[in-house]
Amino acid sequence: MSADETSAPARRAPISMRVAVALLGGVVLLASGVGAYLSLSPTAGDRPVATSQPAVGFSFRPHPAPRPLPNIAFEDDAERKLTLADVRGKVVLLNVWATWCAPCREEMPALDRLQQKLGGPGFEVIALSIDNGGPAAVRRFYDEIGIRALAIYVDAATRATAGLAVVGIPTTLLIDRQGREIGRRTGPAQWDEPQAVRMIAGYLGSAGKP
Repeated sequence: MSADETSAPARRAPISMRVAVALLGGVVLLASGVGAYLSLSPTAGDRPVATSQPAVGFSFRPHPAPRPLPNIAFEDDAERKLTLADVRGKVVLLNVWATWCAPCREEMPALDRLQQKLGGPGFEVIALSIDNGGPAAVRRFYDEIGIRALAIYVDAATRATAGLAVVGIPTTLLIDRQGREIGRRTGPAQWDEPQAVRMIAGYLGSAGKP
């Protein structure tokens, strides 16, 4: 065997190493690119991910017993600080949503109609937006699709979502007069359907508007 033949593997090894390094570099660049994309996504970090299912029909399963909730904080249209304690004494349907979430946008008119039907001293739909744009972003959306009955509530820092263990939006919690969670639903629903209205009216102790 010639000297050239015995040294051939030694010459090929650096080429293989260069290929491996190049491939590894490509993987690193790809991972960096994905990371950069996710950092720009509205669902990055601790922000809940938007659900994908459409609002078809209505279903809701209460917990076996009401569960305690943290006294989460948020702001209203005038940027006044509020907490769940401020609505204690009401039955509340707390809907966590965002204008960039397509199923949330689809669901919002039904929540608005529910507020028109049952809203009053004993009941309120609290549509809690997690938009970074604050009340202005919500106001533009409400004007765009004709939302009239819902008040504007915002948690731009998304602190409430962590406190409520919300992992996907929309997520809707039914809360009793003592501030406890009766049950929740992740994903959109037709909240103004007769079945939903009867269920909520039952917790109000009335078949009609409180």
